[in-house]
Amino acid sequence: MLHSSYPVLCSADVAASARFYRDHFGFENAFESGWYVSLRHPGSGHELALLDPAHESVPAGYGVTARGVLVNLEVDDVDAVAARLEASGVPIVQELRSEPFGQRHVIVRDPGGVLVDVITEIEPSPEFAAAFGA
Repeated sequence: MLHSSYPVLCSADVAASARFYRDHFGFENAFESGWYVSLRHPGSGHELALLDPAHESVPAGYGVTARGVLVNLEVDDVDAVAARLEASGVPIVQELRSEPFGQRHVIVRDPGGVLVDVITEIEPSPEFAAAFGA
């Protein structure tokens, strides 16, 4: 039986990455050490963790920072969050835009280089509406 599932992202600066998710998205520390931080979002139970890729628990040859990963965070008002992120100097890698597949989103980069896709669901175009299940 599966009890939990969450991403663990390798970051060369665990503290800065953890601060990013706490300050900009309201995550709280569930556990913290110098090489690992487990974060939980209050009320929702959503979790993610950050790990120093140089830590001895990482298998030899796999100690690299996360690449090719997008963390999706769905929010109530992406326009407001995007404005707040931009005002805070968070690197925007894809400007705020609406997609025909039913998302309005902005993509930013966290301090560890992970792409964070901040999303508010919108009505999909008729072309994509049929692709969604009931």
